[in-house]
Amino acid sequence: MRAVDDVQLLSELGLRRPVLLFGFTGWNDAGEGASNAIRVLAEHWDATQVAEVDAEPFTDFATVRPFVVIDEGRRQIVWPTVDVWAASLPSTDVLLVIGPEPAMQWRRFCNQVVGLAKHYDVSTAIGLGALLAEYPHRRPAHLTATSTDDSLRERFGLRAPTYEGPTGIVGVLGEALTTAGVPTASLWSAVPTYTAQLTAAKATAVLVRATCAMVGAAVPTTALAAAVADYESRVADLLEDDKLAAYVRRLEEAMPVDDDADGAAAGLLGELDVDDDSRLVAEVEQFLRESGDN
Repeated sequence: MRAVDDVQLLSELGLRRPVLLFGFTGWNDAGEGASNAIRVLAEHWDATQVAEVDAEPFTDFATVRPFVVIDEGRRQIVWPTVDVWAASLPSTDVLLVIGPEPAMQWRRFCNQVVGLAKHYDVSTAIGLGALLAEYPHRRPAHLTATSTDDSLRERFGLRAPTYEGPTGIVGVLGEALTTAGVPTASLWSAVPTYTAQLTAAKATAVLVRATCAMVGAAVPTTALAAAVADYESRVADLLEDDKLAAYVRRLEEAMPVDDDADGAAAGLLGELDVDDDSRLVAEVEQFLRESGDN
């Protein structure tokens, strides 16, 4: 049974006005911080796959390639898909959308996800992203949490978005959901540029914590702590390079710890004790504007 043209429903669950969480690999996903957050939550919540979006109309397979697998001696091609998972929590039901960022036909893709949201009568949507920034890894992972919805901003202490410039599918899909009448929030975490080749466990952790705070769910603390410890060990290995270590020290000196940061004022940001460095936000926004099509 199909919900909309490119979405194949695999099973029907009796979801009650679920919260939609979405994150994509690619431009929106430095160090896989956002996509891994979705995966961690899906595993922690024992989610069940309920649908998939056909990747054929949206994917450049020369960039996001299919895989060859051998199953019981038989060679098979596994094509990339955008997968939709569902879970029922004590606080709410959730839908989780994860897959490669589409390379084409973004409006059509967004229409498919909006149709899915209408099919399940989604109550709220939260988009997750991670981006590279000149940010020292020993600082608390920086979270930017915004929404154009007045009720979400008041409830969770979010900010109104001010960014203008190039955007990815997280921003485009968030706008499409908002236009369709779904209150939508956006959570982004910064990933230090010099750790780009590592899995961004600290970015994943802050996104998971923020998401759990918004949906009223327990945080998978043990799994996150183990991943962060491994990440910090790998970064320590990188810093054996004297030049890189000196660069990180300069970053830390330029961005002193501020115990009275505005981000600790109230709501979601206060609960997470997130550092709100307005200079970092401005630098990240400038980087996105200048990156353009790169």
